[in-house]
Amino acid sequence: MTKKERFQYVIDYFEKHAPDAETELLYDNTYQLLVAVILSAQCTDKRVNMTTPHIFAQYPDIPALSKATFDDLFPLIKSISYPNNKTKHLIGMAQMVMEDFNGEIPETVAELVKLPGVGRKTANVITSVVHHQPNMAVDTHVFRVSARLGLTTNAKTPLQTEQQLLKYIPTSKVHIAHHWLILHGRYVCLARSPKCGECGLRPICKYYKQLISG
Repeated sequence: MTKKERFQYVIDYFEKHAPDAETELLYDNTYQLLVAVILSAQCTDKRVNMTTPHIFAQYPDIPALSKATFDDLFPLIKSISYPNNKTKHLIGMAQMVMEDFNGEIPETVAELVKLPGVGRKTANVITSVVHHQPNMAVDTHVFRVSARLGLTTNAKTPLQTEQQLLKYIPTSKVHIAHHWLILHGRYVCLARSPKCGECGLRPICKYYKQLISG
């Protein structure tokens, strides 16, 4: 099976079984998604979704968040991982959006990564989810699933994974392929005990092939 055929098999499978895959973070606008994604680093979407309504009730937009103090915001996110850093990042992000981007959240990866708390993965999420730009956010699930399925070869970093995936995934499919791989990793292709028995991608999975060959 060629690499192109492998990708096509995976795309066909997900188009049939997960045609409406999307982020599990709850949000109503770009501001809310940006806050949620910053908070989601090394934290579950479930925990983030329990936390963000309290933040948005008190800080409904960028101008409000830019005026927040550490002591006021921290209690709202103390149940999230790394609350100290994330409190500083959220306030700093909002202040930079106000000062450097006229209060408008930027729409490009190059500009988004200038914001505190926003790395390449977060910027890729925002631009692909909100604007459907062909940017592939690589988290631990995407990294693992891509390697196990044989979509990537010897990728050592998220950036290498991103580059290899973009080479074969059609531009129009990139924004949803990100969700396909994340959700598959979250619920089927688990890190420690993957549910190979219920995975429809077994026929082409390199990890499964090694597993049964011993």
